[in-house]
Amino acid sequence: MTIHQHPHVTDRDAHFVGGGIASLAGAAFLVRDGNMPGENIHVYEKLDVVGGAMDGAGDPDEAYLIRGGRMFNYPAYECTWDLFESIPSLEDDSRSVKDVMDEFNEAHPSYAKTRLMHEGERIDAGEYGLTSQHRQSIARLLLTPEPRLGDTRIEEWFDESFLETNFWYVWATIFAFQPWHSVAEVRRYMYRFLHEFPRLHTMEGIDRTKYNQYDSMILPLRRWLEDRGVSFEYGHEVTDMDIVPSRTGRTVERLYCETDSGTETVPVEPSDLVFMTNGSMTDGSSIGGMDEAPELNETGASWELWKSIAEDNPQFGNPSVFADNVTETKWESFTVTLHNTDLFDHIVDFTNEEPGNGLVTYLGSNWLLSTVVAAQPHFANQPDDVKVFWGYALFPDREGNYVEKPMSECTGREILQELCYHLQCEDRLPGLLDDVTCIPAMMPFITAHFQPREPGDRPEVVPDGSNNLAFLGQYAEQPRDVVFTVEYSVRSAMTAVYEMLDLDREVPPVTKHYRKPGVIADTVRAAYR
Repeated sequence: MTIHQHPHVTDRDAHFVGGGIASLAGAAFLVRDGNMPGENIHVYEKLDVVGGAMDGAGDPDEAYLIRGGRMFNYPAYECTWDLFESIPSLEDDSRSVKDVMDEFNEAHPSYAKTRLMHEGERIDAGEYGLTSQHRQSIARLLLTPEPRLGDTRIEEWFDESFLETNFWYVWATIFAFQPWHSVAEVRRYMYRFLHEFPRLHTMEGIDRTKYNQYDSMILPLRRWLEDRGVSFEYGHEVTDMDIVPSRTGRTVERLYCETDSGTETVPVEPSDLVFMTNGSMTDGSSIGGMDEAPELNETGASWELWKSIAEDNPQFGNPSVFADNVTETKWESFTVTLHNTDLFDHIVDFTNEEPGNGLVTYLGSNWLLSTVVAAQPHFANQPDDVKVFWGYALFPDREGNYVEKPMSECTGREILQELCYHLQCEDRLPGLLDDVTCIPAMMPFITAHFQPREPGDRPEVVPDGSNNLAFLGQYAEQPRDVVFTVEYSVRSAMTAVYEMLDLDREVPPVTKHYRKPGVIADTVRAAYR
């Protein structure tokens, strides 16, 4: 192992580009495991709030907004639990965030009875409907080494009938896979979650937070970091960095930030550390309203920065693979706030699912609409007489069944009208929507991490020859773990911190549940249902 001659950690600064969960986790690991003083750590965020994709905002009067919701899994997510077992909850600082989550999930276990519906009828989603040819294709995928898959798409690996099975509808709408996405990512998911294969349709293995993830995870983590002196530089968009090559490698010497008052230059010493979240799934998001459709943005700040530094440093990856196909990487979500709870109550009755049970997908929907009715309240400041639910659609460019236009052109009101058609209550419009607010969110890069890719398109967490720059988040390569998870971001942060500080600590390995005989037997049985 190379021994780096660096000053003591107390004499070094750390700069985090982006304020998502990866940066917050990285800052926590620097303090907790690296003994770096919090005041030496700086987080630069272009927005006025941290948390990235783990968001949750609003109030009952102006309406609530969550662009998405991350699902969790125990016993997977090894690094996430390692972190949040050491972060005190806001409600009771004698208990960790993980303790509160465990208590909540014990009281509100997931068990979806109505995972799929078609024209008002519940479909038995546990009947996966796989043929022998489908099973052979899955087995062949699991046995093919990932490098040999290259940029093969799902629709190139599986025949068309596979994409019409109950299994695919359950799989695609839980994880947000599209037929044109990378089959290599499907392979990773199958290995990572093979222990969940038999019960994907009930979502029993899904753990949730008590409130939205911003309230339940980001706020206590931010508070913990602030209490230790970590500085959050809001309204700071890092637009460029000086990376100087030499015989000993590449070294970041300067960051450039755009702020309301102009360009700020941040000097970086050679012994300082820079952690950059390269690419963001919620970058370029556009928010609509009850009577306003969201816009579609084609780019975002994190992508522009990544492209800028990768141009002269090919080992920093190939951002265009992920960022230049917005038509293939976008979808749209919507958050509904209800003072008049008739529609909320109707969804619960119509689907026969109690709040907190899981995801319901409406297969007759051209948009492939799904709704999630979380356990209430879903926000810490949500009154008892106000309800909130969330939904999304994988095909926002298709014309609706009821509203004769693509979802991407629809206002929040029109999205709810389309939903009411699939809930078979459109005859009660417009009364159902009185005192109800629907906020649509268009996310151009929400599944960019699933784009077909080749080895090298994602940079290593610490690229070869990088002296003080590490990459974090969904677009840094980590063998065997799966993107579109909080775990992937937290794991990247732990890996980066431990490697950059040469810590004598081991990142918890990805658990190989697929090697357990019982898991294999249960999976095979499920594949024949």
